[in-house]
Amino acid sequence: MAECLFCAAVAGKLDVFAVYESEQVFAFLDHRPVFKGHVLVVPKVHIEVLADLPHDDVGPYFLDVQRIATAVETGLGAAGTFVALNNKVSQSVPHLHTHVVPRTKGDGLRGFFWPRTKYASAEETADYAKRIADAIP
Repeated sequence: MAECLFCAAVAGKLDVFAVYESEQVFAFLDHRPVFKGHVLVVPKVHIEVLADLPHDDVGPYFLDVQRIATAVETGLGAAGTFVALNNKVSQSVPHLHTHVVPRTKGDGLRGFFWPRTKYASAEETADYAKRIADAIP
């Protein structure tokens, strides 16, 4: 079986734009963002679904998700965030991950239809990553 894409990202084997790393999590920009600045937060160890996350790790994991959501708002000037986790169904990579998507009023996001966009360049992607990373306390 091929290595998990998110495990490869955590290990530095996949070229991603990282925004945050703690003892438990690694966070990086989604390469197909709903909106620019869309971050994926993943546990560093391979865990497929939320039920497999050890109880003692749930709090620290979601504290990091909270930290990223706040940084997305602050760093990008977003009005808010959409925070979501697919569990098995619609989970494109079988590694637990939480989406943190910047939101603005009237941005067009409706329900669970997630249109995707692209960054214009690696420089633009790096700029978004830096703005979020710099806003993390």
